[in-house]
Amino acid sequence: MSQSEARTIVGLENLRQIYKEPRAAARLKALDRLDDFCKNFIALSPFFVLASCSDQGHVDASPRGDQPGFVRVPDDHTLFIPDRPGNNRIDSMRNILSNPGVGMIFFVPGFNETLRINGTAAILQDPGLCAEFTVNGKPALSVTRVSVRKVFFHCGKALMRSRLWDPMTYVDRSTFPSHGRILAEQTKTISVEESEAYVARSYRERLY
Repeated sequence: MSQSEARTIVGLENLRQIYKEPRAAARLKALDRLDDFCKNFIALSPFFVLASCSDQGHVDASPRGDQPGFVRVPDDHTLFIPDRPGNNRIDSMRNILSNPGVGMIFFVPGFNETLRINGTAAILQDPGLCAEFTVNGKPALSVTRVSVRKVFFHCGKALMRSRLWDPMTYVDRSTFPSHGRILAEQTKTISVEESEAYVARSYRERLY
């Protein structure tokens, strides 16, 4: 069947003709707070993806990473996320200013299961709070507070199918153009050599 012949599904009733109702455990596993399992998982996690959406419906997903435990849990309903130097596009932050709803998915290397969190976010710029997230003498630029509304563990099928953690599936980095080359050729604003040097310097000097 070609794309033009494909039937677009409209309405939950039609969707449920394909997908069965979830099991009771799948429905009931969603919590409105962070229990000890969730807190321990976040403490082990060095990486998560933050999804946000503007008030006009423009969706963004942004990777966030640091040392395990960089996301702090001050209580059962709150997360604190430090912001580090990036490209200054501030896509997620601009979305949060107009639409505070966010989604997050936390990963732990070697674990097939992930942790999903939905909530509302606010951007805090408090010198004392930013100082609590100091690394290499540099405080966080800002701290995002997420008020948790829904949290649940996601089964490992997606990561198992992808074999994400299997070294045998790793792709030789030399088979794909470098970030510097891609940036130069896509933007046409800088030479490949200048772009390569900029990216290398940024990775070396601007992680924090």
